[in-house]
Amino acid sequence: MNTLGRISNFVGNTFAIWVLLFGALAFFAPGAFTWIAPYIVPLLGIVMFGMGLTLSADDFKEVFKRPLDVLIGVVAQFLIMPLIAFLLAYFLPVSREVALGIILVGCCPGGTASNVMTYLAKGDTALSVAVTSVSTILAPILTPSLILLLAGKWLSVSAAALFWSIVKVVLIPILLGLIAQALFQKQVKACIPALPLVSVIAIVAIVAAVVGQNQAAIAKSGLLIFLIVVVHNGLGLLLGYWFAKLFRLSPPKQKAISIEVGMQNSGLGAALATAHFSPLAAVPSAIFSVWHNISGPMVATYFRKQADRQADEQTISA
Repeated sequence: MNTLGRISNFVGNTFAIWVLLFGALAFFAPGAFTWIAPYIVPLLGIVMFGMGLTLSADDFKEVFKRPLDVLIGVVAQFLIMPLIAFLLAYFLPVSREVALGIILVGCCPGGTASNVMTYLAKGDTALSVAVTSVSTILAPILTPSLILLLAGKWLSVSAAALFWSIVKVVLIPILLGLIAQALFQKQVKACIPALPLVSVIAIVAIVAAVVGQNQAAIAKSGLLIFLIVVVHNGLGLLLGYWFAKLFRLSPPKQKAISIEVGMQNSGLGAALATAHFSPLAAVPSAIFSVWHNISGPMVATYFRKQADRQADEQTISA
């Protein structure tokens, strides 16, 4: 198990490399990965089950310890990214399916990778975990509502169908994970080191399946979608930081909310697009999965160095 844990830790730390590698393989050999497409929803369910296994009562206590901080983070998550997505989709020359895909990933809750990036950035990790947990639990209501509000211009959207999909693929697996953790604490604790490996395999498989399904469309308009994703992610990180600063939160909290807003649960976006819309609508989510695992470590490194500089200045002045 120690060897598996070390392998899992290595794969988790090199997540972006594996996403890039298999995304490229799927582009050049799409037939090798398209068979995964019917399993996208179950794969995301496995990731959410793993999230449930790692959540603890302390994560939810944080919500009650400082509800205002968590509320600011959740409002930023469901306000900034959906609005940026809508403006990008409305003003840029993209197809209806791509426009819907941009809005879809913008309306998703924060991803669990944001918690790791916040820790590496020397941000408020407890706040990041709390915001991720609350935004994920609220996703069955807020994500379909926002998609219906913002994307109705492009395609007819069944909010009820989206609600049940998110319940099945997000809430139920998380609840099952929490139940398994409560009933089998010893066994779950032994399995925790392997979870990063399982999550990476699942997300990489989702990205490869989406890229393989849409190889021709990506070859035609992939650069534009990539640029849109970069702008979406970058503005999310920047405006999340400013939003927290506007409410005069401390620098560690500003970092947490910046990263929380900028890093989406893009696996959920890909799963919803595949299940309810078109394969092409899943492409922005797939590209987002690749890009935010590159931009996240870059931002975390910048924030960490900023914190180190400030600590050095305080030491010198003292």
